Amino acid sequence: MKIQHREAERHVLTVTVDNEPGILAKITGLFTARGYNIDSLTVADISEDHAISRITIVTGGPPQVIDQIMAQLERLVPVHRVIDLTEEGPHVERELALVKVRGTGETRVEALRTAEVFRASVVDTTPESFVFELTGSSSKVDSFIVLMRQLGLVEVGRSGIVGMMRGSEGA
Repeated sequence: MKIQHREAERHVLTVTVDNEPGILAKITGLFTARGYNIDSLTVADISEDHAISRITIVTGGPPQVIDQIMAQLERLVPVHRVIDLTEEGPHVERELALVKVRGTGETRVEALRTAEVFRASVVDTTPESFVFELTGSSSKVDSFIVLMRQLGLVEVGRSGIVGMMRGSEGA
C-alpha cells in the first residue's frame, strides 16, 4: 500500500479578537507550541472604540491541520470569530511593500520604468536612490522584488497579507 502525501495547502485565516494586551502572544504561542508555521501575520484595530482587532494569518497545511488550528483559535477566550477565507470562497488579498533601490544613470531610469509597469509609486527619492511603494498580490510583489534585485535593490519592507471576502456581506 502506498501512502499519498498531500502538499501543504496555503490558507488565509482572519481572526477577530478583543483588542487587549497579550492576545497576539497567545495566538502565536498556539502556533509555536504545535509546530505550525505562520507565513504572514498582520494585525489592525478595526473598531471605532478600539476594542476589536482583526488578525490575518497566512499558514499552510493539510485540511486536518487547518481545521485543528481553527478549532484551537476559536477556544481562546478573547477570540470572537475565525474564518478561513481560502475555504469560504472568493476573496481579495493584498500586500504592501516598500522597496529601496540604489542606482544612477540608465539603471535609475530602468528602475523607474519597471516601477511604472508595476504601478509602484515613488514615495522617497535622493540623487542615488528611490523608495517605491507597491500594493498587490504577493506574487506581484515577489516579481517586482526579483526585477529590482538586478537594478540595485537595497532593502525591502513588506506588510504581510490582508484579506477580505468579496461581496456585500461582512465577516
